[in-house]
Amino acid sequence: MTDINLFGRVIITANIEAVTGLHIGGSSTGLEIGGLDKAVIRNPRNNQPYIPGSSLRGKMRSQTEKVLGLPQNNPIGQATIHVCREESEYKKNGGCPVCHVFGVPAEIGYSGPTRLVVRDVSLTPTSVEELDKIGSDLRFSELKTEVAIDRVTSAAVPRTMERVPAGAVFGPAELVFGVYEKADYGRLKTVIQALQLVEDDYVGGAGSRGSGKVKFHAIKVAVRKREDYSKSVEYKTFESVQDLADAFEDLSTWLQQNLPAE
Repeated sequence: MTDINLFGRVIITANIEAVTGLHIGGSSTGLEIGGLDKAVIRNPRNNQPYIPGSSLRGKMRSQTEKVLGLPQNNPIGQATIHVCREESEYKKNGGCPVCHVFGVPAEIGYSGPTRLVVRDVSLTPTSVEELDKIGSDLRFSELKTEVAIDRVTSAAVPRTMERVPAGAVFGPAELVFGVYEKADYGRLKTVIQALQLVEDDYVGGAGSRGSGKVKFHAIKVAVRKREDYSKSVEYKTFESVQDLADAFEDLSTWLQQNLPAE
């Protein structure tokens, strides 16, 4: 059995702004307002919309798989993801960035630590106050009606989708990246690039029709090392993902000094 040594964690926090209306689907059970077809996911305790960590992480993974041209070879529910089928493939050329960062399913015959954890993201208190003043039929959201055209009969078929309005801010989002070996300093770049890919794509549904464009800002990077895990050491705050990407070489050097993997 291979020993697993966790040298520490890199913690990235950021606010996520909905540049356009955001729809991440939830249950429509009990919602009959205006013939609502697609409701957003909400926290059952306070009825506020949120961004599930699984949605953000899944989009980060899928975009990274696509930009690297990796084969989609493993079905997960209704989706298909890339998984290295053999341990040799997992380790080839320094290691598959997707499988090392985002992990592999438990049923695969080899194992390795998943580097990235992504938390659920709630609305900021300021956005809660602002959205609560809208006074729409559904709190903290808007209703967007679209019309689909039947290609056979040309009949118009309206459908209503619930969205969190543009301008709403969720945060702080928290991404936790475990450092298990020196190669992980470089793998952190995969996480940063994945955030850039998400900004240029969308989160949630109806992205091709304008929904789900997001922007990350107020990005903070800090570390906790195993020698004194109770102490958090902060690097810098960045206004954009691009600023963070531009500073990656300096960040990597700082990480090796403040979170040595040895």
